[in-house]
Formats: sequence, structure tokens, C-alpha cells
Amino acid sequence: MTANGIAQIVVYLVVLTVLAYPLGWYMARVYSGTLRIPRLLAAPERGFYRLMGTSAESEQAWKPYAITALVFMAVFAVCLYAFLRLQGHLPLNPDGMKGVNSWVSMNTTASFVTNTNWQYYSGETTMSYLSQMAGLAVQNFVSAALGMAVLAAVIRGFARRSASTVGNFWVDVYRSLVYILLPLAVLLAILLVSQGVVQTFDGSATATTLEGAKQTIARGPAASQIAIKQLGTNGGGFYNSNSAVPFENPNGFTNLLEMLSILLIPVGQVFMFGRMVGSRRQAYPIYAAMMAMTIIGIAVALPAEQHGSQVLRSSGVNLAAGSGSSGGNMSDKEVRNGIASTVNWAVATTNASNGSVNGGHDALTATGGGVPIVNIFTGEVIWGGVGSGLYGMFFYIVIAVFVAGLMVGRTPEYLGKKIEAREIKLAAVGALLVPMLVLVLTAVAVVTDRGLASMHNPGAHGFSEALYAYDSQANNNGSAFAGYGATEFSALVGSIALWLGRFAPLVAALALGGALAAKKTVPPSAGTFRTDGLTFAVLLVGVVALTAGLMIFPALSLGPIVEALSP
Repeated sequence: MTANGIAQIVVYLVVLTVLAYPLGWYMARVYSGTLRIPRLLAAPERGFYRLMGTSAESEQAWKPYAITALVFMAVFAVCLYAFLRLQGHLPLNPDGMKGVNSWVSMNTTASFVTNTNWQYYSGETTMSYLSQMAGLAVQNFVSAALGMAVLAAVIRGFARRSASTVGNFWVDVYRSLVYILLPLAVLLAILLVSQGVVQTFDGSATATTLEGAKQTIARGPAASQIAIKQLGTNGGGFYNSNSAVPFENPNGFTNLLEMLSILLIPVGQVFMFGRMVGSRRQAYPIYAAMMAMTIIGIAVALPAEQHGSQVLRSSGVNLAAGSGSSGGNMSDKEVRNGIASTVNWAVATTNASNGSVNGGHDALTATGGGVPIVNIFTGEVIWGGVGSGLYGMFFYIVIAVFVAGLMVGRTPEYLGKKIEAREIKLAAVGALLVPMLVLVLTAVAVVTDRGLASMHNPGAHGFSEALYAYDSQANNNGSAFAGYGATEFSALVGSIALWLGRFAPLVAALALGGALAAKKTVPPSAGTFRTDGLTFAVLLVGVVALTAGLMIFPALSLGPIVEALSP
């Protein structure tokens, strides 16, 4: 590791925390209803509620809240599928893109509605401008807002006592969109455009290369979509090569801005949690646990990429870092970004359910590539997606306090509420169902003829590509080892992973919030296990590592570990 690379990462983590803390305070006020709304903005909000047949004062129990959220997603899924199939007949299509075929449309619809943005297509050669803006970018907003709304409802369940409601879905979604996502996205888009990120309705440009050949350069309204894809932890890309393309990510400043945007809201939501439950100290162990797992991932991946693979070392390539080179494994990495920035982005994007990249994950070393797989497999709870990351971590928190209760011989409690059989069952479903789904679908993909047709690389690396594909889709990440190909089989099975991976934890989290909202609080006693200190942070890291780690270790042994040990 180089001193420059370490300095980049330290600055990133410090700036991220400094920006996220006040954002968390602001978001807590938004969802608590204590934010002072200007009269100019209050009128449209009331109009939206009347249109939806509700009001800011009415609330829902967890079941109606969940049903409204699922219907909301279903309506947008139908609209997006129609957009993609009919785009050849719709306006804002200067390059004459045809309608997207049925199986790619099916997978893409599932992907964007579930906040995943897994892509079985190249954006610049498949999507019209209308599909990018009115189809995909709109989903980047609403799918993120849905996750944020659900988190707010679950936190209310932790904060309230003897309550039958957890909030109003329409109020939470509206405020997520208008008071958080939209202002941040507009600000970020302006900053990106100022740095040269393309934003135009003109069609592709034709350039003449130095050799005299003709080159078609795709353009379009990219900056606006990049802003919300990062802030909403959507991922994906206007261009196939994502933020490795200069038109999406032209310089070091935009690289930093986009990396900060990936984790800004998820980190802020940890601090938001502390304020909403009335005890900021409760947020600190969660923050410490997530930050510790982030640093561990970087500390494993960065030396692996700097050291390079055995094949590179045996080939005689100069891997030493110098004034003109970052050294190490530079395969599929942008020279302008280097190893440290690429590793930092790879860890950040897989700690969140983001999936955007500024380098090729498929070309990471076996150890470096294993880190993103493990990060995703935790259920995207190391910060995680907007909303979904923290409510996913709540499952592990419930398991951790249950383990702590067993150790001290008392009924486990969290925030003064007893954790009983129902809460443990819901936490088990939320924490274990998706990892089981990943392993089952990967097994199907590597033992069936139709599944093997999607694997373009043999041996351990091919297995890693398949594992990554279903790990990424089931956990709503969206990044990929690019060697796993698009077939009707992979699109269908991937769609199953996408829908189940989004719905199951979401409903389990709302059920958990509803169960806790109805409980009374009990005062702490001498035997109460404290959940606001370093001990609980260590316990939380251990529970995540053991729960996810024991499940994925056999699969890692067939993929990255075998590859790392191979000559």
C-alpha cells in the first residue's frame, strides 16, 4: 500500500462522516414531522395527500403500510416494462433505439423497481433518452424513496411504545423524494455538469480518430441520472462501463463526489436513527460496527491489488509503485483513478446496494474480488442501501441482543423492549432467507445445462462469476463480474432473485417494526445489557461475520479461495 493511497481513503472516510452527521439530523426532522416547511412547498404536499386520499395526520399499521408499498412497486413495474417495450415508438429517441426485447425488459424492470440496477444491456446502445429519464431515472428516485420510507416506519416501531401504527407510507415517500433526494440530486447534478459530465439531448457525435477512422461517441442526459443513481444507492450506469467512462466520471473531483454520494445517505441514516429513538448514543455502536467492517474490507482488498496476482508476478510485469505508476494489478482499472481509488469504490459500492463501478471487478485479484462478494453477501448491511441497509442491520441487532441475553441469562432487550420469539423469527427470516436464496440459485446455475450456458469462463473464476451474479441480484446491489453472460435463463432466474431479495426483507422489517411498536418499554436494570457502547459494536460485528461468513465460506472455497491458491 502507498502512503498516497492510504491518505485518499482516510480523507474520504473523514469527509463522509462529517457530511453525513448533519444530514442525519436533517432527515430525522423530516420524518419526525418537526421540519419547518415553507408555505410555497406545503401547498403541493397537501395536494398530493388529497390526491392519494390521505393526510399528513393519518397513519397506518404495518400491514397496510406494507401492502401500499408493494402495490406502489407493482404499478411502477408495469409502467417501466411498457416504456422499455415501446421505446421505439416514443419520442426523445434521436439514435433510433428499438424496443427492448421481452426478457431483458423483464429483468431490467425487476432490477430498477427493486433499487438494484443490474443491467443485462449496454445503456448507450439499448436505451432511448426517454427510457433513461422517464423510465430508469424515475425508478432511481421512487425505489430509493420507498426504501427510505420503510426505514422511517421501522424506526418508529423501535421508538414508540404501545402503538398500533408506524406512520403513513404516502407521507414518508413524498418527504423522502421532495425534501431529501430531489434537492441533493439537483445539487450533485449541477456539480457534475460543471466538471464536464455530459448532459444533452443531442444524439451521438461522430469523431475522426488520429488514424483517420470514424468513431461514434454516445451522449445524452447523463449527469442527472448519475446524480440520483449514486445518492439513491441505485448503481447501474448511463454507459456500459459506468463511472470508468470519462463522460460519467471525468476527474478526481467527480470521482470523490460520486464515491461520497454512494454512502452519504446510508451513513446519515445511522445518525438519524439515534435522533429518532431519542438516544444519539444508540447510533454510535452501529456506526462503529459498520465503519470497522468497511475498513476491514479495504485493508484486505487494497494490499491484494497492490501485490498483484501470481500470474502477473510471474510474467515479469513491473508491479512496483513509483512516481509515474500506482503499481500492482492495474488490469481493468483506469490509470487516472489508480488502485486505491478503485478499491475504495469497489468496497463502498458493495457495502451499499449501489453497484456502480469505476473499474472492472472481474479483473480484481482472487482475494480482492472476494471482498465485494462477502460485502454483498452480508445482506448489504455494512451501510447498505438507502433505508434497506439499516433496516437489514436491525435483523442482526435483534440477533445480537438475543445472543447477549443468553450470555447474561436474561430476556434480551433493545431500547427498553423485550425481544421475544416473534422478533427472533422475523430477524432470522430477514437475515437468512436472502443468503439461502443466493446459494440455491448459484447451485442451480452451475449444475444445469442452461445455467452453464451463461458462464463464459471455466473453473473457479467462472464459479465466482455465477456466485457474484446471484449474490448481487438477490441483495439488490447491481454490480457484476462481467464474464457472466445474458441469456433468457439467467434473466429469468435473476428476476426471481431480484423480487424476492427486495420483498422478503422489506416485509419482515415492517413486521418487526410493527411488533416492537406495540410493546411497552421496561426500565433498564443492573442486568440489562447495554447497547450503546463499544462492547455491543464488537458483538454486532461478530454476529454479522459469523452469520453471513459461515454461510458463504463453502462457496468461497469453490471460487475465490481456490483461485487464490491456484498456481
